[in-house]
Amino acid sequence: MLDLNDFFYFVQIVDRGGFTAAGRTLRVPKSTLSQRIQQLEGGLGVRLLNRTSRRFGMTDAGEDFYRHAVAMLREAEQAETVVRQRLTEPTGTVRCTAGVATMQFAMSDIIADFLAQYPRVNVVAHAADRTVDIIGENYDIAIRAHSDPLPDSNLVQRTLAPAPWFLFAGADYLAAHGAPKTPQELQNHPALFMMRTGVAPVWRLRHARQAKNEIVMPLAPRLLGDDMVGLQRAAIKGLGVVALPGYVCRAAVRSGALQRVLPDWLAGDSIITALIPYRQGLLPSVRAFLDHLAAEFPKAVLM
Repeated sequence: MLDLNDFFYFVQIVDRGGFTAAGRTLRVPKSTLSQRIQQLEGGLGVRLLNRTSRRFGMTDAGEDFYRHAVAMLREAEQAETVVRQRLTEPTGTVRCTAGVATMQFAMSDIIADFLAQYPRVNVVAHAADRTVDIIGENYDIAIRAHSDPLPDSNLVQRTLAPAPWFLFAGADYLAAHGAPKTPQELQNHPALFMMRTGVAPVWRLRHARQAKNEIVMPLAPRLLGDDMVGLQRAAIKGLGVVALPGYVCRAAVRSGALQRVLPDWLAGDSIITALIPYRQGLLPSVRAFLDHLAAEFPKAVLM
């Protein structure tokens, strides 16, 4: 593999008409330049320059090499310019991944606002309810909604917002069956339960102002599923009471399709966390997106 610095030295020597002038401009000893060109010619197996005490010029092979070397150095300069611009101005593509419900109910407006604010940045937004390997699958940021601490890893974590769970039911259902006044009255209503690995079908209810008082309610769910969107729709259709993160049901509550049940009680805690592969050396586009998420997520999950 040729030393690309020798391409640069060769072009400088030709452009300045010899070793002496090039050495003066580059502040490199003439002997060093001569040695580097000899190494270059040796690596190529051909003479590039005719150099005597009276005459300096390129061989036919040297002219061909010079033309391509100039083009290569121009491309290298453009490559450096592009990267340095990325380091000073948000530009390029940011790849992020999040759970389906988080992407649909919390991030869609956040991403649209970010794109409007940064017209030179593109976003790839991947929604998946599986644990994405952000390094192996080449993502810049992963958004995790979780109730338990995330597993220890080399990934850098940044907390974005708390996302508490509440109880909801369809407006028509509550009009027909009445709203429960106490947690105990929930036993008279069918339950819709979000299935999660290692979590039994139980509601752990805490009073919003008396956090120490927890009521544990074992359930026999009418619908047990791992799809938040499906559970929300089942609640809207009047199939029972569901516990979901507030941001998942915020739009439905505002439209009147869903209503909070026992609004003074919390049905669970969760946190929205951003994961990035490393802390140092983030491109401006990725850092701008991460800062935008941190600023906008608390508003996006607010009931």
